[in-house]
Amino acid sequence: MSTPASRSVIDSGRPARPVRARRQTGSTAIEFALIFPLFFVIVYSIVTFSLLMVAQQNLTLAAEEGARAALNWQSNSSLQSALTNRAAAACVAAKAAASSLVASASCTPTSSACGPGNDMRCVNVVMSYDYRSNPILPAIPFLNFTLPATLTSSATVQLNPENIQ
Repeated sequence: MSTPASRSVIDSGRPARPVRARRQTGSTAIEFALIFPLFFVIVYSIVTFSLLMVAQQNLTLAAEEGARAALNWQSNSSLQSALTNRAAAACVAAKAAASSLVASASCTPTSSACGPGNDMRCVNVVMSYDYRSNPILPAIPFLNFTLPATLTSSATVQLNPENIQ
């Protein structure tokens, strides 16, 4: 004699689902909807901070290239004009080395004595990028307070006064 459960298997060609499985039909979609926002924030944070690190590295590279360019001789009429021309050349090289990611970065060269009682001169190249005004990726709520306002990098070269002019 066949029971109703065995008849449904024979009639439909597939086994009947247990009652427990029928009650959980939407639970996977609900669990995904609850977990997805957290997962998205984690992935977005990783991408955002990775791009920040790339931008910081690019600023460092640009400042170093600018400092190296300050070592090249520039035409001049005095020690001060030589330092001014070298600082200007440093910023031109630094801006050329900056990638499109931080193309709006600003360059500030300074020249000063390198230590007390020392005739050596130093040229310092500072590259800064206003991240708050020009974010690489738009910030999501509650993540923007962890992002820096500016990215800054600097490089310094020391010049012998005998070789400046």
